[in-house]
Amino acid sequence: MGTAQGVTTGGERKSLYQFSYRRSPDQDGAPAQHPVVVIGAGPVGLACAIDMAQRGVPVVLLDDADRIGEGSRGICYAKRTLEILDRLGLGETCRDQGVTWQLGRVFQGDGEVYNFDLLPENGHKMPAFVNLQQYYLEHHLVTRAQTLADGDGAAIDLRWRNRVIGIAQEGATDGAGVTLTIETPDGAYDLQADWVVAADGARSPCRDLMGLAFEGEVFEERFLIADVKMKGEFPAERWFWFDPPFHEGRSALLHKQPDDVWRIDLGLGAQADATEEQKPERVIPRIRQMLGHGDFSLEWVSVYTFQCRRLARFVHDRVIFAGDAAHQVSPFGARGANSGIQDAENLAWKLAAVIRGDADARLLASYDTERIAAADENIGHSTRSTDFIAPRTAQEMRFRDAALALAAKAGFARRMVNSGRLSMPTTYRDSPLSTPDAQSWGGSAALGAPAPDAPMRTPDGTICWLLEALDGACTLLHMPGDGASVPRHAQARTLVIGRDLIDADGSFTRRFDASPGATWLIRPDQHLAARWRRATDDTVERAIERIFGRG
Repeated sequence: MGTAQGVTTGGERKSLYQFSYRRSPDQDGAPAQHPVVVIGAGPVGLACAIDMAQRGVPVVLLDDADRIGEGSRGICYAKRTLEILDRLGLGETCRDQGVTWQLGRVFQGDGEVYNFDLLPENGHKMPAFVNLQQYYLEHHLVTRAQTLADGDGAAIDLRWRNRVIGIAQEGATDGAGVTLTIETPDGAYDLQADWVVAADGARSPCRDLMGLAFEGEVFEERFLIADVKMKGEFPAERWFWFDPPFHEGRSALLHKQPDDVWRIDLGLGAQADATEEQKPERVIPRIRQMLGHGDFSLEWVSVYTFQCRRLARFVHDRVIFAGDAAHQVSPFGARGANSGIQDAENLAWKLAAVIRGDADARLLASYDTERIAAADENIGHSTRSTDFIAPRTAQEMRFRDAALALAAKAGFARRMVNSGRLSMPTTYRDSPLSTPDAQSWGGSAALGAPAPDAPMRTPDGTICWLLEALDGACTLLHMPGDGASVPRHAQARTLVIGRDLIDADGSFTRRFDASPGATWLIRPDQHLAARWRRATDDTVERAIERIFGRG
């Protein structure tokens, strides 16, 4: 997403979240060699570094700035992203600080068309969505990374004001890795890495240095983002308007954030002047008309256009791209940061397994397969959302208005209304790491999808959650009974339902369609890789071989 932004307030955040450049011993002498260098200390790079460090892999993390970015930017974090953050040690912090919501409302004109609930069932640790300013998320991630650097797990060496100005891959197939040239306030130095993760954002210098280009569509439509400080009576819900009376012919979106800050998003049209539209004398009247009063102040203003594009491949020998550096989508549906953090999770366990010698480097080809599928899914949803929200032809406008009119009366028509399909984790339906089902299964657990959470109890009666118990390990879940033996494997833990974990209220049984003797194989990123009504040592062995890229 491209933006032209101006921060109107936030000086306190600048000083609070600014960091010091420190000279590294690597800047003296011959180039040092590291297993992994991650470029970009945004949410994606930080999540990837933390995940690998928790898996025992030391990481050098480089960022060309010395502070966390100003302005809210991304604010909506989906349930699956929160579950990943929880495994990284900051999910509860983000959930408790953020604004939790699950209800959305869609309006046309001044009337409500319909509303929807994104998490209609109970029994999940994390909510459907949390709104939290991106600078808070980045602050929590940096704090966690610093904790790891202080000795809790493998070290993260976080280096501020280290800008990558050169990338050279030397005999990558022979294991020589990558040489990075890095510019600092003390001058340039070289660093060698076995693997490099490029998570350096939408304008990725790494992408440019390697001569890589995006493929896809660039949209001309412009939108205004304004973060407004006010005491509001609006509930913690997602409100989206088509053609509202306060902004006729365009769209509007309202979200609540912590600290009495509200995100307002207004469609402007393709011809809007980005510089002019950011000026307070243009922004304030628009918001006053929307709110019906002027009792607010501007926190941050940006006018953006966006792209729905991606790299043809994400894995380029030993340089691997993630997040906005690999793909870009519109902000409708909160798909940018959520999909980027899910990139990081997908990559971290695989790269850690390769570095530890638990998997062949060929496993990383599945990162391309799975996350390109996810990017294409997000790009498709994002493109369709944009076409519905900002029709470019009279025919598209007629379809949109007809769908909205019908949706107010008929439930089936609501599937045609697209105010931004909200972020959901990708199910890796064609993953080479999955073992196809031999029997039919019910429940909400889907092959290739993240395992659904469920409330559980430990043998001593302590309440816990299934995903907490899974953590980041390859795990066999087994439901005893029907004479089935408990499966074992050297590369997986085994948790027996009823012995190690007790199904507190039957949610596990319902969601996994559990029957006596059944077994489920969960990948290190908590996606369901295989399941059997009756597993054998041979079927488990073959399935785990597939997970680690050997099948």
